[in-house]
Amino acid sequence: MTPLKLVFLGSDSIALPLLDWLAGEGSGLAQVAAVFTQPDRPAGRGQTVSPNAIKTWALAHGLPVHQPELVADEARAQLAAYGADVALVMAYGHILRDDFIGTPRLGTLNLHTSLLPKYRGASPIQTAIASGERETGVTLMRIVRELDAGPVAEVERTTIGPTDTAQEIEARLATACVPLLARTLPRLRDGSLVFTPQDVAAASFCRRLAKPDGAVDFTQPAATVAARINGLFPWPTCSVPLQGQEIKLGQADAVPGTGTPGVVLGADAEGLLIGTGAGVLRLRRLQRPGGKLLPAADFLRGFPVPAGAVIDSRAMPALVSATPFRR
Repeated sequence: MTPLKLVFLGSDSIALPLLDWLAGEGSGLAQVAAVFTQPDRPAGRGQTVSPNAIKTWALAHGLPVHQPELVADEARAQLAAYGADVALVMAYGHILRDDFIGTPRLGTLNLHTSLLPKYRGASPIQTAIASGERETGVTLMRIVRELDAGPVAEVERTTIGPTDTAQEIEARLATACVPLLARTLPRLRDGSLVFTPQDVAAASFCRRLAKPDGAVDFTQPAATVAARINGLFPWPTCSVPLQGQEIKLGQADAVPGTGTPGVVLGADAEGLLIGTGAGVLRLRRLQRPGGKLLPAADFLRGFPVPAGAVIDSRAMPALVSATPFRR
């Protein structure tokens, strides 16, 4: 059968494994005709204006690239000119109008990195981990105007281990898009792919993260704090005030034991042990200002932390809501 003509909309490197597959093994199912991505933005410490990873990929594959500041009439006309069968969105960063969504023959689909209807919104990977979930995934859905509320075709699941961070889960979900589309594109092409409405009563919402979300409250259970640390690495990264410096935390887990919240209990072979509201928090990777993220044993050799030291708690802002967060 003839491959679907596909226009891709995305701005984040999480989509690169999928695009590589579409350019190779998956090209018999769908062929990318063009790419829409965010305009070039300042990035890095030097704030140099440079193309994102998706634009770089598209240019390397000889594809036309569109970078509208606003997806309006001109962008819809550009999309229509390709005569695409389907548009596929992943981490694009623009709100799409109904006329744009309905332009391709088979509509516009989205890959969302949670098991919908949970964690609709801007930070589903981080928030699922920070909320203590033990499973997440990628959902293929139809786009509608309401936030991540469209009917669902299928999901690809992955487990979340007790020390998995958002960095590791994001990489796993990036590759999970490939088998998901390998299963669903043939059915989309022949008209047999079924989309099921989401359970609105089960929906939850996440939001765009910010640096203050990296606060740590040791009066919470150790498992809650560890999930927060792992979910928010590498961005915005949790940190604590310790011996006059702000120490970043890159990985943690919870272990049995008791201790006063925020009081250092000592260290074992895997990490620095801190009392919490329930159980003991083990900080496994730490980073001092200007230094590298290090395993706890290496960190403590250059930055000794005595038992009995006290680390102040800070309130942890809510990351999940039963209703959409206000913009």
